[in-house]
Amino acid sequence: MDLVCPAGNFQSLKKAVDNGANAVYIGMKNATNARHFAGLNFSPKDISQGIKYAHNNKCNVYCAINTYPRQKNWKLWAQAVDQAMALGIDSLIVADCGVMDYIRQKSDSFPIHLSVQASATNLESLNFYHQNFGIRRAVLPRVLSLAQVTQLAQQSPVEIEVFGFGSLCIMAEGRCYLSSYLTGESPNTQGVCSPSSHVRWEEQDGVLQSRLNNLLIDQYEPHENAGYPTLCKGRFEVDGNVEYALEEPTSLNTMDILPELTAAGVAAVKIEGRQRSPAYIATVTDIWRRAMDAVQDKTASPTSADRHKLASLSEGRQTTIGAYERSWQ
Repeated sequence: MDLVCPAGNFQSLKKAVDNGANAVYIGMKNATNARHFAGLNFSPKDISQGIKYAHNNKCNVYCAINTYPRQKNWKLWAQAVDQAMALGIDSLIVADCGVMDYIRQKSDSFPIHLSVQASATNLESLNFYHQNFGIRRAVLPRVLSLAQVTQLAQQSPVEIEVFGFGSLCIMAEGRCYLSSYLTGESPNTQGVCSPSSHVRWEEQDGVLQSRLNNLLIDQYEPHENAGYPTLCKGRFEVDGNVEYALEEPTSLNTMDILPELTAAGVAAVKIEGRQRSPAYIATVTDIWRRAMDAVQDKTASPTSADRHKLASLSEGRQTTIGAYERSWQ
C-alpha cells in the first residue's frame, strides 16, 4: 500500500517526503480545497518547488481541488485545474462532476482521484465515476465498516484509498450541513469547517471559552487542552448534563488493522492533517512508514513508544478505529 501524507506548506511537504511518504497531497491558497485556512496551502511557486523536491525523492504530489464550485465562481476552479496541470501535478483529487468533466475536456488520461468529499460508499457510485470520468482511485468516507471496505476493494474498478490516521469526521464527508447551518459558510463550498472569521476565544474567570458565530461551543478549565471549535465536537447541556452531544474529540488510528486492510486489497492509506505542523507530519509519517513496512515485510511492528506518541498527538489524546470496528453493515 502507498502511504499518502498531508502537507499544508512546503516545509511539511519536505518532512513527509523525507520520512517515507509515497505521495503527498496539497491544496492551493483559495476555496478550491477543503482546508482553506489563512496561512495554509501552496502558491504556484511553492507547488513547483514541492513537485521538484518530491520527484527527486521518488514521491508523487497530488493536489486537492475537492470543494464544490458555485456558478458565479466557476472560473476559480477551472483556473486551479489549469494551473495544477501546467505545473506538473501527478493527480488531482476531485469531488465535483463538473470539475471532472472539465479535466476530461483537457485530457483523456490525466489521473483523477475521487475525493472523500464525493461520499462514494457503494460499487454503483464507483462504477459511475469510473465509466464517465475515468477516475483511477477513490478515497472512501470514514463511515464504512472493515467488511464494507473489503467488499468494495475487491469489486471496485478503481484503486481504493482509505484514511488511516488523524482527525475523525463523524459525518459522511461532503454531506455535512452543521457548519453552514451555524455560520452560512460550508466546508463543501468555501473549504473551511468552522471558518476563522466566525471563531472567537474569550477568557472569563480563568475559564477559556470558544465560540462559533457567537454560539458557545465549549469552555476549558486551566488544566484542560483546548480544541478548535467545531459544532459536531462541542460540549452542550443536555437534560441538565454537560456532555459531548454528538462526538467527543478523538482521532482515527487504523494501525492495528493494517494487515486486514492489506489483505482487502486497499491501494493506499491516507493520513489526515494538512492543517498540522511540520513536526507533526514528520513524526506521524515516520511511524506510519515503519508500521506499513512491517506489515509488508513481516518485521517488527512499531513500538509501544510509537503508539504512545501517536496517542499524544491525537485529538483529546485518544484514538479509535471508528466505523471500521462495526460488526454490522
